[in-house]
Amino acid sequence: MRIGVFGGTFDPVHLGHLIIAEQAREQARLDQVLFIPAARPPHKLAQPTAPFSRRVEMLSLAVAGHPVFRVDELEKDRPGPSYTADTLGDLHALHSDAELFLIIGSDCLPDLAGWHQPERIFELATLLVAARPGWEIVSPAPIRGAAPRIDKVDSPLIDISSRDLRRRIAAGRTIRYLVPRAVEAYIAAHDLYQASEK
Repeated sequence: MRIGVFGGTFDPVHLGHLIIAEQAREQARLDQVLFIPAARPPHKLAQPTAPFSRRVEMLSLAVAGHPVFRVDELEKDRPGPSYTADTLGDLHALHSDAELFLIIGSDCLPDLAGWHQPERIFELATLLVAARPGWEIVSPAPIRGAAPRIDKVDSPLIDISSRDLRRRIAAGRTIRYLVPRAVEAYIAAHDLYQASEK
């Protein structure tokens, strides 16, 4: 069993996320891709985010109908910050016979050394890295003797960010064709991202 792990705030999920996940699924021959929304993203603890339940519902709408994509609320009830190393450890315990692949963008690579227990991440998963506009895919230096296993994901360079989407919504601008139609309708129905420019 080859399981892709795609974590993030997904605030909101957008087409760039889905394109990267699908390209990773195909190229790495993944049997399943788990979208795991962060309950308490450590790098955004001081920033407001949409409620966890809303982000889960948007993700569920976005992946509906895909036979391999699934939303996993693994981080929902775990106390403290939502660390990738802990999530991979939990998944390894749940799927001890599976091979784990962590899906990330190339913009994350320079910061890997500062992540919580990066050597544990390298031990538990192969990194599937998709290029992001302005960020080359470079191999980070080994951390405490552990070096990451990296496979490149060839994917269209989609320059969409959740931050920009939130700003567009707050300014009353369109997000049509930047998010799945069901997610766009959900955001409108629940008045998400209206009050502030997050």
